[in-house]
This record gives sequence, C-alpha cells and structure tokens, in this order.
Amino acid sequence: MTETLAIITGASRGIGAGIAAAATDAGATVAACNRSSTGLEHQLNADLADPAAWAIFAQWYDDLVASQRPDRVVFVHNSASLTPIGPAGSVDPTAYTSHVRLNSAAPQVLGDAAIRTARARDRPTVLLQLSSGAAGNPYPGWSGYCASKAAVEMWVRTVATETTDDDLVRVAAVRPGIVATEMQAEIRSSEPSEFPNVERFRDLHAGGALADPAAVGATIWGLAQDGGWENGAILDVTTLG
Repeated sequence: MTETLAIITGASRGIGAGIAAAATDAGATVAACNRSSTGLEHQLNADLADPAAWAIFAQWYDDLVASQRPDRVVFVHNSASLTPIGPAGSVDPTAYTSHVRLNSAAPQVLGDAAIRTARARDRPTVLLQLSSGAAGNPYPGWSGYCASKAAVEMWVRTVATETTDDDLVRVAAVRPGIVATEMQAEIRSSEPSEFPNVERFRDLHAGGALADPAAVGATIWGLAQDGGWENGAILDVTTLG
C-alpha cells in the first residue's frame, strides 16, 4: 500500500515541479497531469482547457487511487494560464474562452472529481487549489484571471461548509506570491496597453523580489502535510513563518 499519493496538475515546470520534487523527496508516490511529459511513472498528458479532458482526468484519477490504495491522497491543482492578457472585449475570443475553461471551470470540475473519489474509495484527501492575490485585486488586462481565482477561492470556502469535522476531505486555496515562473516572464513582456501594471512587475523582477519556485513548491507541500489550517482556508505563502 502506498503511504501518500500526490497528484499534481501542471507539474512539468515552475511551482508544480517544485511541489512534485518536494513530494518525491518526502517519499510520496507522485502522479502528474500535464500537457507535456515529466518522465514520471504515473502521468496523464491532457490539455485541461479542453472540457473533453475533464472526464478523462476523473477516470485516470479514480483508477490511480483504486490501484495504489494510498493511506492518503494529496491533490494539488496548479495548472493555470494568463493568456490572453488584455482588456475584455479586445482579445481573441477563442483564447479568452479557453482561458476561462482552464482557470475557472477546470478547478471546480476536477475538484469535484477528487471529492467523489475520496468518498467512493474511502481515502482521506487533502485538496489544495492554487490561487493568487489577483483573487482579491482587479488588475486591468486580467479580467478572466482575476475572476477565475476569485471563483477558485469561493469554491474552496463553499466546499468547506459542506464537510464535517470527521470528513475525509480537507480543502484550501493557496496564494503562492510572486514567483520566478514563465508566467511572470509573460507578464513582463506585456505591453502597457494590454496590462497597465506591467512596470510594477518589471521592477519586482529587477529588484530580485521574485520567490524561487522550488522553495515555494516545498512550502506548499509542507502545508499539505501540516494540516494546521482551518478547512476552507485561504493560505498566503508570503505570510507564512
């Protein structure tokens, strides 16, 4: 029997890769869902912006938990995108629709699937949804992203009201802070007409203020192990410790 099974979306790079590395170092069995390969034994290649992938993910997730029979499951949903950056009504509508599906709909649908498996397979599960400070701050040019992260946090808070103290499922949203990822590089490459706040993020990068994704990933993995947070919590990595 596997002691801990860690299932991570977007684990091929950045924060997700940091979480996967920390989980591996801790002796967990790690499984990943990505658009690109990670070389892990347990992996699903899927584009989570495509609604057709959601049922495939749910079946893969359930089969994995059934076959591994872990003592506990940690599911970290990390996959997200900022593309397209720009004011609503001015960006490519197909790209905007894909953005909303990946950032807002997928976290809820995949989270629902994880909860179903936890109860059907009788496996204690910690479910962490990656959020952002953008959940509480309206940045011009990020309408889809800000709205999606606010939706993620409300989903977490609502699911927590649906559980009891002895429930198998514990959920939290995690704001990782400003981290040296490809997403931040994309932000810095934006035009001011697309994202008026771009100079702030360029200044943060120039000043060395971006956190290391491996360190942030390790902190997030630690949160999944610690459990000293209230169910439904909104956890901010920048204020921990």
